[in-house]
Amino acid sequence: MKKFSTSFKGYSKIEVNNFVKEVTKEYENMLTNLKRRDQEILSLKNELEKYKNLENTLNKAILVAEDASNNIKRVARDESNSIIEDAKKNASRIVNDALLKAERVEYEAQNLKRKVIVFKRRFKQALEEQIKDIDDIDERLN
Repeated sequence: MKKFSTSFKGYSKIEVNNFVKEVTKEYENMLTNLKRRDQEILSLKNELEKYKNLENTLNKAILVAEDASNNIKRVARDESNSIIEDAKKNASRIVNDALLKAERVEYEAQNLKRKVIVFKRRFKQALEEQIKDIDDIDERLN
């Protein structure tokens, strides 16, 4: 608590005025800091909302990619079955051609599986980086 020296007519006006100026300046600094922090909080909330939207978009992209992968697998299986049936009905030359096509389709399916695995791995890494960024935001707030 601030103590003022006394003069003939009470407390020293200069000391009291200086103290009032200090308190006013400190109050203005605190108010400025609060406004700055409010703006920073608002900015961080907006950024967090963007990350949430990005996360939703990425989740939807994963679902679309998985659906596409399943459809491609289904189509590839259906096509290979059709090729095999046609091959059984026709001559050995057609059987040989069908087997080559089936191998190619299987290779493509395996290639797609590898691509999906790589995509998932990269996507998980991106999500982990996003989560780390969000955690970093939390740490900055603390």
